[in-house]
Amino acid sequence: MSFITDLFASSDNPKSLGAKFRNQRLHDFEDLFFKNFSPDQPLRILDVGGTAYFWEKSSLPKLRKIEIVLLNLQEEEINSPTIRSVAGNGISMPEFADKSFDLVFSNSVIEHVYTLENQKNMADEIIRVGKKYFIQTPNRTFPIEAHYALPYAQYMPKKFIYFLLTQTKLSRLNKWKPADAQQYLDEIQLLDEAQLRQLFPHAEIYREKVLGFVKSISAHNLS
Repeated sequence: MSFITDLFASSDNPKSLGAKFRNQRLHDFEDLFFKNFSPDQPLRILDVGGTAYFWEKSSLPKLRKIEIVLLNLQEEEINSPTIRSVAGNGISMPEFADKSFDLVFSNSVIEHVYTLENQKNMADEIIRVGKKYFIQTPNRTFPIEAHYALPYAQYMPKKFIYFLLTQTKLSRLNKWKPADAQQYLDEIQLLDEAQLRQLFPHAEIYREKVLGFVKSISAHNLS
């Protein structure tokens, strides 16, 4: 049972399917990254909503002249010479000058900012402060909703999803705490490819596929 539980856990669990997909996405991102940037040049990266553990499997923090800035609502303690944490909000980043980062990166964050207006503000700020960007989000049209691991939950009434999350173990074989379930239901606004293109009109779209279905989509200008 623990194998099944790990498999369907969130991507924070290194044994989960989500973590395996995330690691592959990181590999593909780095392939694009090193076509644009030399390992020997000074590099400054902003990760909006990022975590230090995401970069543990990446080769980027090992570069001699790199700085990775993690932007979250609260500053976190980081034990790395090339990664630092700052407090802020990706929806509005007046503390950063135009094009002050070589790259802005964000993984599964833009769908968590509550409203389409906030998503537009976040996209505009990313384009403003970054020379390049790579912004990933789960695909709304994928049959399995990414956060709850439930089929077509993105099309269900929120009250019904709340019931499934808090009263059954259908979501990742666990019952959710009511406060956690309501928080996710309030904040998540999934995007499809057309909506992502509207937010990043000059971007290319990287598609992550599973069994022919597009599981996640990333807007980038790394090609």
